Amino acid sequence: MIVKYFRRYLALANAIGRSGMGLSVMLTPLVQFLIEMYSWQGFLLIYGGIMLNLIPSSLLLRPVHKKKTRDIGPKSEGQMVVLSMFREAFKGSLNKTCTRELNILDPPNQECAKSDNLQQSDNLVSIIHKFSEMPQKNTCVDAYKNDNQTGDQICIRSNEGKSRVQSFIQKQCHLVVSHLKNPFFLIFTWSFLFSQLAYFIPTFHLAARAKTLGIDPMDTAYIILVAGIVETVSLLVSGWIANQKWTKTYHYHKTYLILCGLTNLLCPLATTFPLLMSYSVTFAIFSGGYLALLIPVMVDLLGVARFHSALGLASFISGFGVIVGPPIAGWLYDYTQTYACSFIMTGICFLVSSISLFLEPLAQKWRHEI
Repeated sequence: MIVKYFRRYLALANAIGRSGMGLSVMLTPLVQFLIEMYSWQGFLLIYGGIMLNLIPSSLLLRPVHKKKTRDIGPKSEGQMVVLSMFREAFKGSLNKTCTRELNILDPPNQECAKSDNLQQSDNLVSIIHKFSEMPQKNTCVDAYKNDNQTGDQICIRSNEGKSRVQSFIQKQCHLVVSHLKNPFFLIFTWSFLFSQLAYFIPTFHLAARAKTLGIDPMDTAYIILVAGIVETVSLLVSGWIANQKWTKTYHYHKTYLILCGLTNLLCPLATTFPLLMSYSVTFAIFSGGYLALLIPVMVDLLGVARFHSALGLASFISGFGVIVGPPIAGWLYDYTQTYACSFIMTGICFLVSSISLFLEPLAQKWRHEI
């Protein structure tokens, strides 16, 4: 939705949209209070009621329908003849829901099109007449635009409906294979996978590490509160900076990932409340910066046409990182009896996620050589 509505200020719009995630962290003290008052069962009941409010708010989302306005000049005599014959030949065959426009370009030789002797049109009439007498078959013509948009199809009516299902499955398989062969998609997905694997580990282990250091639980809640506020501000600032177009967006993204990695590698040195607060604020600045640029970087690498299908596949792959990241970090704690290894693992994953973005110039070179 954000990509369709906002093109010029995409980074800033995405940052504003994601800022709610940082604001939700500010409610950590309230969560701690509700758990102490109503126990965790009562808190989950309250939390579920709050989540139900997303249903009416999501009903307000509507797709964007832009009417393409363009000047269409008067059609030549040859075009009018061809259009009339195609209307008669395909009358009742096209799907009524199909709204794609069929444009017939002017022939290179205008004199031939305006000639009084239309001998070739008789041959065209006979061809169309023979084609209209042929039995209908299950066909589905893939119509790919020149801007690489996929997924648009002109479906011809047929006696059987299985062809549409089969063509849909084939189209989805084709999309998946085409994305996996795209080096820009692989670059983004590699970075997205490892960054998502690392991002949620501090969220789960920061409070536990503070507890092992003897820090009060309410002070820990304030650390998370401040981190949430800073991350929200960082999201907005990062989106604004990216919209200035001082350099390519993926350069900002790559820098934020490296700084996130270095910050987490230094986290084991934070053994007091002020140092742990400093770590949380620093990590919130850099994590908010890279989160604001996820969608803009993907649009810059793949383009708007391939964005929607590519985002779904990339999110599916990165979901494995979200699932396995915190359990692996928990296993490291069970094995070493210290949370320092969990944050070291987080830093390494952030550094690994930035490696693929250094290959973007090679991918551009490969694209130009094809």
